[in-house]
Amino acid sequence: MKVELHCHTTVSDGSFTFDEVLDMALKEDVGCLAVTNHDTTKGLDEMMILGKERGIEIIPGIEVSAYDFIRKTRVHILGYFIEPGHSALTSLCRPLLDKRQQASLAMIHNLVEAGYTITLEQVMKFAEGGTGIYKQHIMHALIEQGYTTAIYGELYKKLFSRGQNGEQPGIAFIPMEYVDAKSAIQAIRAAGGVPVLAHPGQYHNFDAIPELVESGLQGIEAWHPLHGPDDEVKAQEYAMEYDLVVTGGSDFHGFYGEKDVLLGSKSPGMACVNELKERKEMRIGK
Repeated sequence: MKVELHCHTTVSDGSFTFDEVLDMALKEDVGCLAVTNHDTTKGLDEMMILGKERGIEIIPGIEVSAYDFIRKTRVHILGYFIEPGHSALTSLCRPLLDKRQQASLAMIHNLVEAGYTITLEQVMKFAEGGTGIYKQHIMHALIEQGYTTAIYGELYKKLFSRGQNGEQPGIAFIPMEYVDAKSAIQAIRAAGGVPVLAHPGQYHNFDAIPELVESGLQGIEAWHPLHGPDDEVKAQEYAMEYDLVVTGGSDFHGFYGEKDVLLGSKSPGMACVNELKERKEMRIGK
């Protein structure tokens, strides 16, 4: 039996509904699935019930889009076994969702002004049932209009470039103000969850680990599609030094993913899930 600890659905920026993900989980022999949509716990209570009906344990999770203001880099914090709808997470993430939606509307406006023939209604069709518009939804509309054939490719880089290394930002790049990574960890802990640093190799977060541990970090994601062997080894070394649970996940987004991955392809095993449960029980016992 496989374990999947990093998965997104149409509630945030995944291309498949939860029901579709459940079908894939059964096909791929995934018996334990963490749903970690960005900045929301929407639908988790129902997902846990539906999963149980089909013989799959659903771990209520979240992935908070955060920032390291010292090193000026993004940081994603996963939370496992959180209480859905907890006020600590809602108060932290609701403003973030609102900011993302406003930024996405500005992106669409800029693209239309530049001559791209997409509409808000067209983009909203792909974001239906979720918490707002993501760049993947905008790219899906551009694919539908024939501008490109891929979500991530040259057009994506051109439109959404952050303008680093002296380059001009893309016409659809709108800066986002994220929450502090330490605040994300504290909110997850307040909601009864176990905070884990997601894909540190992708965002170059290794140097921040000592400070994140001081704030209550309990785990680190070693196995991830965008991690190379060096990242995996480095994550495990930090885990040993700071007594962190070593996790892994496919970061499944379906069609909207940066890489074509199978659900459960980065399974860390049930021993990892049991370690996470033990960390949660330790918190409750205090």
